[in-house]
Amino acid sequence: MPKLNFPPVRLRARRNGERIEVWDSLRGSWLVLTPEEWVRRHLIEFLAERCGMPRQRIVQEYPVPLNGQPQRADIVVVDDNGRPSILAECKAAGVAMDDRVLAQAVRYNSVLGAGMIILTNGIEHRCYRFDGARYSPCALPVKR
Repeated sequence: MPKLNFPPVRLRARRNGERIEVWDSLRGSWLVLTPEEWVRRHLIEFLAERCGMPRQRIVQEYPVPLNGQPQRADIVVVDDNGRPSILAECKAAGVAMDDRVLAQAVRYNSVLGAGMIILTNGIEHRCYRFDGARYSPCALPVKR
């Protein structure tokens, strides 16, 4: 897997036939280690360790009912009341962080109403604040 623009993480991995799987401690299950999952594992650790997000508030594959079709946001961080506060969309390292990725996250957020969107391919990270009317670029929410 490629080196990402995140601090290094320690992952528990195993080989299962031809596949490599990684342990997901949040869901308590083994997942196939795809390029997108590699990025997601790093972002989850970054949110927990560097941004101070409680792990129990980090939800993966958060359901998003969009136009009658079930969709899933890669990561959603919920607040004390269980409402989405951060929506994160992860892509594989080779995927460009372009307007299509932002549009996908904005569509999901039109249902969820999170105050922040994070887009990452592990190399490039984009962050946007949503004030209820428009999106503005911001910095990742690193705790000081």
